[in-house]
Amino acid sequence: MRRRHLEALRPVCPVCRAPGDEAPLEVGRVEREAEGDLLEGTLVCARARCQREFPVLDGVPLIVPDVRSFVAENVFALMARDDLSETLEGALGDCAGPGSWLDVTRQHLSSYAWDHYADLDPAEEQPPHGDPPGGLRRVLAAGLALAPPPPPGPALDAGCAVGRTAFELAALPGREDELVLGVDLNVGMLRLASRVLRQGVVRYPRRRVGVVYDRREFAARLPGAERVDFWCCDATALPLPAGTFGLATSLHVLDCIAAPVEHLAALGRALRPGGLAVLAAPYDWATSVTPLDRWLGGHSQRAPHGGASEVAVRHLLTGERARALGLELLAEDDDVPWAVRMHARSVVRYSAHVVAARAAGGAA
Repeated sequence: MRRRHLEALRPVCPVCRAPGDEAPLEVGRVEREAEGDLLEGTLVCARARCQREFPVLDGVPLIVPDVRSFVAENVFALMARDDLSETLEGALGDCAGPGSWLDVTRQHLSSYAWDHYADLDPAEEQPPHGDPPGGLRRVLAAGLALAPPPPPGPALDAGCAVGRTAFELAALPGREDELVLGVDLNVGMLRLASRVLRQGVVRYPRRRVGVVYDRREFAARLPGAERVDFWCCDATALPLPAGTFGLATSLHVLDCIAAPVEHLAALGRALRPGGLAVLAAPYDWATSVTPLDRWLGGHSQRAPHGGASEVAVRHLLTGERARALGLELLAEDDDVPWAVRMHARSVVRYSAHVVAARAAGGAA
């Protein structure tokens, strides 16, 4: 955790926070630190009656409301080793088998790291399916092109996954002095993003077929990295003061969280008046992640939105609904391609709905 981000963004306790009465987090213990980065230690709530601790592991703070439950549910990811040889990791993967925690983790890292960073891999070849990496960055560019430049202020990448779009935000022209914060709840992905940030190295398992993976490792020196940090936070309950950011992105997050409307409201609160939000989603709903009654479209075709997710989101970002969320629709593109590599012979192609919205209080 960069102390620069801690001091500038002033995170608050996600447990005892209340509007207008937010308790700041302070550094509690420092076990390991290097060049202004808190790598291992704790943050603590400054309020005497709270004093809850939030661990910092591998440079990533865990600022979530229920730390105990989060750690219990993610203990394997938090304690996972990343120093094993490719041979031994493969042997363990064979033993664990398909569908295991290890297999699911490696599949996610394979798909996301390929899309985020494979363009930097000198050994990367043109994929046989014809879809080059970098689809998510092209989605971001399409969203930014829909609106005027954002106002000054730090940038938030909500649901940053393995981190490339946070680095892209740091490299935007005219924003060379702005801090960037990437937040996610996936510990494995945040660990990969943190390694890129602090070591300038991408290392991930790229799936070839079944449970067969190839280790990929290469340099990633990205401009503006010194202004980027990654925190483990809930994107529906951001532990930050209202009005912190001038720009916020949420790329393929709405259909990957339990409470999409709460996420939109959290973005509205996090932005400064007139701040810009860029949203994108292919609306690949699944009840394993989002309860059916919280889907935005995808059901109830008798409703005014006719079951269409893009229409449901459009309704949320206009009129009274928009005022309640603090976000107003500026422009949209409902057909931006995005491809996800599954393995050497498989890719899933999506059409993303990309939206630019303005935070309440901006110029008309």
